[in-house]
This record gives sequence, structure tokens and C-alpha cells, in this order.
Amino acid sequence: MSREQLAVQQARKAFLTGRSKPLDYRIKQLKNLNRFIKERAADITNALRKDLHKSANSTQLFEILGLEGEINLAVSKLAEWAAPRPVNKNLLTLSDDVFLQPEPLGVVLIIGAWNYPIAVTLQPLVGAIAAGNAVVVKPSEVSSHTASVMELMSLYLDSEMYQVVTGGVPETQELLKQRFDHIFYTGNSTVGKLVMEAAARHLTPVTLELGGKSPCYIDKNCDIRIACRRITWGKYLNCGQTCIAPDYILCESSIQDRVIDEIQKCIKEFYTTDPKAFEDYGRIINQRHYKRIMALLEGSTVAIGGDSDESVCYIAPTVLRDVTPASKVMQEEIFGPILPIVTVNGLKEAIEFINDREKPLALYVFSSSKKVIKQMVSETSSGALLANDCMVHFTLSDLPFGGVGYSGTGRYHGKYSFDQVSHLRSCLIKKLNMEAVNQMRYPPHTTEKLRWARVLLLKQINVTRWRQMAQVAVLAALAAFVVKRFLR
Repeated sequence: MSREQLAVQQARKAFLTGRSKPLDYRIKQLKNLNRFIKERAADITNALRKDLHKSANSTQLFEILGLEGEINLAVSKLAEWAAPRPVNKNLLTLSDDVFLQPEPLGVVLIIGAWNYPIAVTLQPLVGAIAAGNAVVVKPSEVSSHTASVMELMSLYLDSEMYQVVTGGVPETQELLKQRFDHIFYTGNSTVGKLVMEAAARHLTPVTLELGGKSPCYIDKNCDIRIACRRITWGKYLNCGQTCIAPDYILCESSIQDRVIDEIQKCIKEFYTTDPKAFEDYGRIINQRHYKRIMALLEGSTVAIGGDSDESVCYIAPTVLRDVTPASKVMQEEIFGPILPIVTVNGLKEAIEFINDREKPLALYVFSSSKKVIKQMVSETSSGALLANDCMVHFTLSDLPFGGVGYSGTGRYHGKYSFDQVSHLRSCLIKKLNMEAVNQMRYPPHTTEKLRWARVLLLKQINVTRWRQMAQVAVLAALAAFVVKRFLR
């Protein structure tokens, strides 16, 4: 039996004991996860420095704080999330107990990504633990130092219920041969297809957090200086290796030079005149990705940056001007510190450009006009849309994070994570009395019964609102009248 098979078997065996169902157990595991990230903060920081050249403060800001927030929210809200959820009734089910009961799916596989290896791997884990599942975590082998740190979670969590499997492609392929009850994958669409194909063999549901080319439209009438500050931050954070980073800019040719000038000022302000020596400017994860990104520059005009050093996987913050749709850099998600500018003739052409391509994970529009923003909202589709900022939606637990179409399926964050890996079981508990009410549905099916069925079945009652109790009493009286009618 392979290591991967054994991990899945042990996780399922632990799940079947039922010990993950009590909320106290789940809360304890969540608190232990929080203890892991606090006590191993130095290990995490050192690993991310080696993998991606992240500074200690950047690690706290963009890897840890959001994860802590998700854990704290889950601990405080778990009783509410896991409680039966009443639903509206009709008159026929007025005396019944009708609700949705969240229950764990079983064994969940989480396949993490390398760009934010702590955040995008462990945030889904929070939802899976909160929902009462057993979990097999597969960290990305590309961020190898961070993957090694994640193995230490076994010292904090129930090591039978929560397994960590490290390794590369062969280990991932072996895991995908196993049967899971849900698979959560973060990465690119090419591997996403393979994950979905493997899941289909077992009819396993999936959450795919993918990516794509997230467009950024700058309206000529907006505050271009502020727009460029926010775009520069979003684009070059983590050296451009962020799935929701602005992938390219769309703007009118009349403001292209101004946009380039403002971005250049921001790069100097944020990263000094020497980003290579600056602590908060990252590195490309490895030489394979370095070469891929550098090849995207072919045939394009560099307006800012372009400097690079393969020996340390460094690529300077770079802007390309007058980029055409046919350019090499426009054929795939960049996932690096290169920002192409494509000129368009206004909003209408920008929307057409966006809609001619796959639906992005995020779409950004900068404008002072509510009309422009409203039009972009109503005439495009994307996983998320932000007006006048970039990427900050990821910080909100009440906003589900996920793609649409080619950019992914499913969503997570906060309660959405809990629901994503839960089965919302439909429950109706009826008493063995008031049998006379059922005369309406028993044969023979007369015209009179049909008429009363319309009254009893089509009237919805929201029983969760106390102010409607008077209405419920009236409808109960109506039910009694119907019973008498059929019993005459």
C-alpha cells in the first residue's frame, strides 16, 4: 500500500469513528491550528523567505492575518453555522419540523498552491475542519520549504484525522486515484482539468480555484494617480504571482503615457530605484517560471523595467506599452511582474475585449462615473468585480472567493467555506397524528381536492419570524376547516 493510500485510509477510518462531529472537537482543532501558525511563525517566515523572498512583515500581512481571521470567525460562528436551518413551510407541513441540517461530507483532499502556500492551503482547511470533515492536505512541492513546515501540523492537529502528504507530481497523481468526498484545488486550469477528470471517476464534487487574465480598465475621467497607485500595488505584490493580480490594463491611447508615468512614480516610491535590493520585492518561484515569464516579453515594447537576473530569479517591475491582442504576453496568464497596456476606444470596446475572452477570476474598473461602473457590472461576467481598487475583496469573509467558467468553480471564505464542504441535508420530521389532513392527497383525486391543494401547497409561510405567528394561526384555522370539509 502506498503512502498516499495509507493516508486516505487512515483519514477515513478516523472520520468513521464520529469523533469529528462534536463541535467542541472541531473548535479544539481550529484553536490548535491557530497555535501552529503562532508557535511556528519563525519557521513559516524563514520558509517563505527561501521559497519566494517574502519579508517577515509581508508574510504576516498576506499569508497569516487572513488565516487568523478565518480561524477566529469559524470558532465564534461554528455553533450558528452547524445548527439546523429552518426553511419556509406550506400549510400542509405547518405542524412539521422542516430544516436543513449541515453535515460533514467525509474525507476532503486539499491541493494547495505555491504562490501563497500558507493562505491558500490552510484557509480551505479551516472550513473543512469546521464542517467536521477529515482532511488530506497536499502542499505544493514547488514551495518546498513551506511544504516541509506544514508537515509539522501533525504535532498540533489530530494526526489521524488530518493528514499531510508531501511530494511532487507522482504523489499528487496517486492521491487523485483515491476516492474522496470533496476535492479542493488551487492552481492553473490545465491541472484543474486533470483534477476534475480524476474526481469524475468517483463522482466526487470539486472546488477549483483557478485564475486567468484579470483585466483592469482605466476610465480617462478617473483620478489616474490614485488608480495607478492601487494597480501598482496589486500587480507587483508577491512579484506578480497572485491569481487575482491585474493581468493587463485597458485604457484609451490618450492617457497611456500618463498611466505609464504614474506607475513609474509608484514603483520608485514602493520599491525604491533598486527593487532587486529591496526587502519587500519578491522573486519568481523558480527558473522554469522565470524563463516562461521572460519569454512573454518577446515582440513587445518595454516602457518601464525589463531588467532581470536569472541566477536569483529576479525580474524587475515591468510595463509594456502599445500591446496588441495578438502579442505573446496576451495569450496566457502572466503570473509575474509584467504589466501590458492595451489601448481601446472607450468603455464599449473595453467591454467587448473582455467578453471576447474567458471569464476572469477578477475584473477591475477605475472610474469616477457610477454609470461606467454600473455598465461594467451589468455587461460583463467574472468571479469578482472591484471598482477603484484591486484584490481587497479577498480580505472579506462575507464575500465568497471563487471563479466562474474557466477561472474556476465553487467558492470559499467564512461560512461559504463551511457550506462548500458540507452536505445541507433536507429534513422533514412529521408526527403520526392529524392523519385527516392527508385525505386531500390520498386517492381518489377529485377536483375539489385539487382546488384545496392549491391553497395548502402554494401558500408559503416564513415560520422563523415571530411577527407572523398571527398569520400562522389563521392558516391553521383554515387547515382545520379543510379537514372538516373532507371528513363530511
